[in-house]
Amino acid sequence: MTRFPALRAHGDAPVLTLFRNLGSSPKGLTENEAAERLRRFGDNRIDGTDRAPVRVWAAARSPFVALLTALGVVFAGVGDIRGAVTVGVMVALSIGLRFWQQSRSERAISAVRDQITTTVTVRRRAAAEFPGSEREVPTADLVPGDVVLLGPGDVIPADVRIVAAKDFVVDQSALSGEALPVAKRAPQPGKHEEHELVETPALGFAGTSVVGGTATAVVAATGSETYFGALAKQSAEPRAESSFDAGVRRVGWTLVRFMLVMVPIVLVVNGTVTGDWAQAGMFAVAVAVGLTPEMLPVIVTTNLARGAAALSRRQVIVKRLNAIQDLAAMDVLCVDKTGTLTEDRIAYAHSVDYSGSPDGEAAEYAGLAVRFQTDRHDRLDEAIETLFDGEDDLVADALFTGVAEIGFDHARRRASVVVRRGSEHLLISKGDPDEILPRCGHARRDGVVTEFDDAARIGAEELVRAYAEHGMRVLAVAAREVSAGLGGFDETDENEMILVGFVGFVDPVRDGVVNAVKALGEQGVALKVLTGDNRHVAARVADSAGIPVGEVVLGRRVEAADDAELREIVKDTTVFAKLTPAHKARVVTALRENGCAVGFVGDGVNDVTALRTADVGIAPDTATDAAKEAADLVLLDRDLGVLARGVAEGRRTLGNTLKYVSITAASNFGNVLSVLAASAFLPFLPILPIQLVVSNLLYDLAQLALAWDRVDDEYLSRPRRWDARGLTGFMLVFGPLSSLFDLATFAVLWHVFGAGADPLLFQTGWFVEGLLSQLLVVLVLRGRGTSPRASRPVVLATAAAALVGLLVPLSPLAGPLRMQALPAGYLLWLVLVLAGYALAAHIAKRGYARRRAWW
Repeated sequence: MTRFPALRAHGDAPVLTLFRNLGSSPKGLTENEAAERLRRFGDNRIDGTDRAPVRVWAAARSPFVALLTALGVVFAGVGDIRGAVTVGVMVALSIGLRFWQQSRSERAISAVRDQITTTVTVRRRAAAEFPGSEREVPTADLVPGDVVLLGPGDVIPADVRIVAAKDFVVDQSALSGEALPVAKRAPQPGKHEEHELVETPALGFAGTSVVGGTATAVVAATGSETYFGALAKQSAEPRAESSFDAGVRRVGWTLVRFMLVMVPIVLVVNGTVTGDWAQAGMFAVAVAVGLTPEMLPVIVTTNLARGAAALSRRQVIVKRLNAIQDLAAMDVLCVDKTGTLTEDRIAYAHSVDYSGSPDGEAAEYAGLAVRFQTDRHDRLDEAIETLFDGEDDLVADALFTGVAEIGFDHARRRASVVVRRGSEHLLISKGDPDEILPRCGHARRDGVVTEFDDAARIGAEELVRAYAEHGMRVLAVAAREVSAGLGGFDETDENEMILVGFVGFVDPVRDGVVNAVKALGEQGVALKVLTGDNRHVAARVADSAGIPVGEVVLGRRVEAADDAELREIVKDTTVFAKLTPAHKARVVTALRENGCAVGFVGDGVNDVTALRTADVGIAPDTATDAAKEAADLVLLDRDLGVLARGVAEGRRTLGNTLKYVSITAASNFGNVLSVLAASAFLPFLPILPIQLVVSNLLYDLAQLALAWDRVDDEYLSRPRRWDARGLTGFMLVFGPLSSLFDLATFAVLWHVFGAGADPLLFQTGWFVEGLLSQLLVVLVLRGRGTSPRASRPVVLATAAAALVGLLVPLSPLAGPLRMQALPAGYLLWLVLVLAGYALAAHIAKRGYARRRAWW
C-alpha cells in the first residue's frame, strides 16, 4: 500500500527508533512540548467546514436554474422588467426551498450524534527532569508523540503505534469490515511481517474500540492526518454525477435545443414577413418564454421536498434532495453484511458432538466455564451466557467452586478453568478447534467416552471445516479430571483431554431481511453483498437473506482485474468478500459504467469512498460521522424494509415530477408552434410575453398540487429515470396536437369575432383558451388509462387556477395585463374546443401508451 508511508514505517520500527522519529520518550512528552505541538498540528479532530456555502451551491447547481437565469437576463435586456423580476423570484424560491430542506436534514442528523466530550489517559511530564505521570486530557488535545494508555471500552483517539500490550484486542470493523475483534501487539524483534495497513498488528487506528486487554501506545498521527481522517475527507469532495443529475442535464439540454431551433426560426419568419424586426425580436422573446416553464425548479423542488417529508415519516432523513429520484432509478443496491443484513452480534446456533450429532453437553460445559471465568468475556462468551438463566447460575454455584484459571490469549487461542465438585477437580477448556483437538486423546459421544483415533480426528476436522464453509464460528470444548498438586494448575494440564463437542455460533440475519430482499427484487432492485468479512460467512448470510450466491469474488481478484474485466465480473456476481475500501469503490464504479443506477449502504469509515461513488449513498444513524457525512440518505431504522418503502416513495416522487415536466414541455412546445404559425399572418403578437408569463404562472401554481397526486402501481414496480428521449417523443406527439386546437381558436377569433382588428381581444381569447387547455390536459395525460383518479388536491388546484384565468379579464388586472372582457359567445366556443381537445388527447394517449413507456 503506497498511502500512509510514514504510518507504515512507524508500524515496523523498533521502539527506540519509533520514539526518536516522533521526538518522544517512554516517559511521555513535557507539557511545553505538548502545547507547542498542539499549536503546530492543531486539535485532534477531523477538520470541519462551514457547510452553509456548500448547501447554497448544491441548491443553486441545476440546469433548470441556469436556464431560467439566462431567460431573466434576456428579459432585462429587452426592457421587460416585470418578466425579469418574475423569473428571478422563481429562481430564488427554488434555491431557498432546497437550501431549507438540506439545512433541516443537517440539523436532524446532528441531533442524533453523540455530543459527549471524551478524554484519554496520557503519560506526560511537567518538565524534562520530572518522571512521567498519568492523567486525563481531552481527546482533542492529543498530539503526535503522546504516550497513551488504553484499556477495555476505550475508543482509540488517534493513529497509534503499540509499544507494549497484554491480551489487547480491538474491534476495527468500521475500518476493515471484519466482524470479529483482532489482536494487536508490539512487533516481534527481528521478524518482518507483510500486512495490509489496517491489519498491521502494531498499529491502532482512530475510531476503533478496545474490546479487551491493555496497551501502551505512542500517537503517530492526529486529526485529519489519521487513516480515519483521510477517508473522512473524501465525504467533502465533489461527488460523481448521479443518474438523476445526468437525466436532468439531458432534459435541460433538450429544452435548450428546442429553444435554439425555434427562436431563430420565429425571428427570421416574422422579420421577413412583416419587415418589423423589433416586433420579430419580441416574438422571439415570446417563444423563449413559451418554451421555458418558469416554475420548473420550484415544481421539481416541491415534489422533492414533499418526498423528503414522506420519507422522514418512514424513518429516512434526506440530506440531498436529488437523491430521492436517484432512489427511484436505483436498480442495484450494494450492502455490507454486518449490521445491514445481520444483527452485528454473535448468537448461539447449536451444540454437537464430534460426529455432528446434536448434543447439549458441549454448550453446558462451555456455560460452566464461562460462569467461573474471571478473565474478560468475549462475544462468544456473551452468547453462551444468554443460554443460561439465573437458576442455572444458582445450581452451578451450589455444585461447583471455581479453583483456577488459565487465561485466554491470542497465541494460545483457548481458555481453561478448573472447578471443584466435592473432592474432584475438573478442567474445562474451550477455544479454537485447531488448538483444542490436538490436545484431546478421547472423545465423548452419546455419554460414552471412546478413544479419539485418527479416523475420529479427521471426521471432527472435516466437521469444523464444513461449519466454517457455512459461515459459522465454531468453539471446541474439552474437559478432563485433574489432580490438585502443590504447584497448582498450568498449561501442561491441557493435554490428554476428552473432547466434549463443538458449539456453533452465527451472526443472525436481521428480522424482516428476507421479506425486504424479496420486496426490493419485486421492485426491480438487485442486491449485491460487498463485505470485508470472509467468503464463507458472506455466502452464508447472503443465502440466508434470500440473495442468490453463485461464485464469491474475493478482493484479490478485484485488485487483479482491469476495468474492462471488472465490468464483466460485476454483471453476474452477487457476493464480494474480503474487500478493502478501494475494492468497494471499484465495484460500485464498474456497476455504474455498466449503466446501472447504484445505491450503496455502508456504516464505516471504510465505506466513505463507495458512498460517494454510488448514485445514492445510504447510511444508518448508528454509522460513523464520516459515513453519515458522505451519505445522501440516513436511515433511522436499519431495517431494509424501510429502504424498500423508500424506493417506492422515490418513484412516486419522480413520477409526479415527470408528469409536470413532460406535459408542460409538450404544452409549451405546442404554444411555440402556435406562435410560429401566427407569426406568418398576424400583424401583431398573438400573446404578450407578460401574458404568457402570467398564464404559465397560474398553470404552474396549480401543478404544485401534483406532488400529492396518485401514481400507477405499475409505475412503481420497476426502476425509473429521467429520460430525455422519452421527453422529446412526448413533446413531438402532444405538442402539435395542442397547437391544432390553438390554430382552430385563432381562426374562430379572427373570422367569427373579428379579432383581427382588435389585438387585445385576440390576445385575451388565446390567454384563456391556452390556460384552460393546459390545465385540462394534465388531468387527461397524468397517467395510463388504468391510472387511479386524480387526487383531490390536484382537482381543486386545477379548478381554482381555471376560475382565476376566467376572471382575470374581468378584474382590475386586465388593464396592466392589456386584456379585455370576452364575448359571451366565445365561452361557448371554449366548451366545444376543450371537450374536443380532451377527447383527442385521450385517444392519442391510449395509442402512445401502447407503443412507449409512460413518462
